[in-house]
Amino acid sequence: MGAALSPGRGRRWAGLRGAVVATAVLVAAAPAAGASADPVAASPVAASPTWSPDVAAARAYAARRPGTVSFAVREGPRTWSWRGARTVPAASLMKTMFLAAHLRSGDVRGRALRAGDRALLDPMVRRSDDVTATRVRGIVGDARLRRLGRAAGMRDLRLARVWGLSRTSARDQVALFHRLDALLPARHRAYAQRLLETIVPSQRWGVGAVDLPDGWTLRFKGGWGSGSGAVDHQSALLVGDDGRRVALSITTTGNGTHARGKETLRGVALRLLRGMGAATAR
Repeated sequence: MGAALSPGRGRRWAGLRGAVVATAVLVAAAPAAGASADPVAASPVAASPTWSPDVAAARAYAARRPGTVSFAVREGPRTWSWRGARTVPAASLMKTMFLAAHLRSGDVRGRALRAGDRALLDPMVRRSDDVTATRVRGIVGDARLRRLGRAAGMRDLRLARVWGLSRTSARDQVALFHRLDALLPARHRAYAQRLLETIVPSQRWGVGAVDLPDGWTLRFKGGWGSGSGAVDHQSALLVGDDGRRVALSITTTGNGTHARGKETLRGVALRLLRGMGAATAR
């Protein structure tokens, strides 16, 4: 499932499309010179240490898609965003926070994980199970989630009683994923990484369907609410064997159908990651 939602969710989502339209913002860097909205090349391009996301192409593509799109990308101190501060219902993007908050808890961080921990966290992350997510949210509580948000540098987090209706933004998501490894206890870091690297095949759409060049590992989590296309999001961390780390978040609302939302996520990710070798889709 994509998120725990209330019975009135359809009405709540209906007004989201176009609710907040922010001016495009590019922080600390500009799009590559000559960037265009041409279709993504068919063959991969070798990753470059001077790479920057093709923001212009991603924006042009997003403008042709149904719904409203926001995104942010971060590599090292450089951040690029478009409508990055626009808040959206987080849906299952909250599950990354639940995972980290649980592993950071005082009664968990200093001990080996038990079968009960894994029985909650594995399905919550790998197949986006909502029942276990609700249980973990109840265990960690809002105070721990807010502390995690502050530690990650998240500025737009707003928790809701129904956790899928909590608010987040693309800029907050890249802040979280960029710092996630540092926020996790060392003894549990590899476990959390493995969960985010092994999302089940049926949920490996969008950025999960983008071919990366050799030497890159993808960790990501999606959120899609009721599966109606009202919200379709993904946040990711791409880790290179050379130590490079690229955090990415794409949020969409008002897609019309879940299939359209998934295609929008894939198309935006392809264009943003162009030049890293992410030029083809499976």
